[in-house]
Amino acid sequence: MLISGDEMFIAPGLPLEEVFDPTGAGDTFAGGFIGYLAMTDDISFDNMKRAIIYGSAMASFCVEKFGLEKLKELTMVQIEARAREFKRISDFNLD
Repeated sequence: MLISGDEMFIAPGLPLEEVFDPTGAGDTFAGGFIGYLAMTDDISFDNMKRAIIYGSAMASFCVEKFGLEKLKELTMVQIEARAREFKRISDFNLD
């Protein structure tokens, strides 16, 4: 959840078929979040929303294997695909 003034953003958790080991998920989220902000050099509200999604994507990978196993084999293509999956499950139109 991101709150700034009168703006608020809430990102869902990504449903996974199996969670193997949740240890380190919070640290991995923080690393993905801060890493994205550092990479883009932009701390605007909209960019922090994207950073939350990338942090959440990284955390979702972390829990799929023991320790750092999954993170060590990740590619940027996989990370981008996981971020798009977050968009797919949370994007909707009320029209």
